[in-house]
Amino acid sequence: MRSVRRLGGWAVSLAVALLTAYPANRLTGQSREIILGTTTSTRDAGLLDSLLPIFEQHTGYQVKVVAVGSGQALAMGRRGDADVVLSHAPEAERLLVDSGYFVRRRLVMHNEFLIVGPASDPAGLRGSVDPVAAFRKLALGVAPFVSRGDQSGTHQRELALWKRAGLATPAHGTWYIESGQGMGATLQLADEKRAYTLTDRATYLAWRDKLQLVPIVEGDSLFYNVYHVLELNPKNAARINVAGGKAFADFIVSPEGQRLIGQFGKQRFKESLFVPDAGKPDRW
Repeated sequence: MRSVRRLGGWAVSLAVALLTAYPANRLTGQSREIILGTTTSTRDAGLLDSLLPIFEQHTGYQVKVVAVGSGQALAMGRRGDADVVLSHAPEAERLLVDSGYFVRRRLVMHNEFLIVGPASDPAGLRGSVDPVAAFRKLALGVAPFVSRGDQSGTHQRELALWKRAGLATPAHGTWYIESGQGMGATLQLADEKRAYTLTDRATYLAWRDKLQLVPIVEGDSLFYNVYHVLELNPKNAARINVAGGKAFADFIVSPEGQRLIGQFGKQRFKESLFVPDAGKPDRW
């Protein structure tokens, strides 16, 4: 229980409730390790540090986190290199479910994207909530823009915004920079370059005190950022831990997991960094 105590009083109460409400699901004859392929935002924002100790305490599983872009996380699942995937790339997810690589896809939570940049706002984006208009201004190259460039959910949303703006994705050059890294590292690079970037709100808030970047464009429906948990099809990956992957997926959409998600960030930021959505209509 030591790891749970470190989470604070409210988490201890919740952990006790979990342990008493459900019989211990100790493992017999199967792997105790679950490989979770997930977007970097869930790690960089600190959400997994809140969720996993309680899940592990309840079930006896140990979760190995591989935090990469959503595209890479989904590819891990497709190859059978992960037991369960937590992603925020709806279009790519649906394609892989339809193709039979995943047998179940459930809505977990959402937050939003925003464009952050230097307070001086050299591209003149401030005052608009329209990301398409903002991207057209960014294409003028007045100031640098840092792209994830890694086929993550964030990168896929950026590509979709260039397309909506009627523009080709810029070529890597003097003003368009590809980091090829996770969201935290991309924010740091944008800060160093005094550049703009597209980020999810949770990771930005978690890193805000280390950056001079400020919110520039936010609030549009095109910035909606939704997360799903996906269970793999064992017919395509016989070596996966099916039971472990299902246990994690069940937990993250359970009332207890959803409560943890809804509480995350409130003490530090006075707001939830992710909005729990399990059980709601899923139009993504």
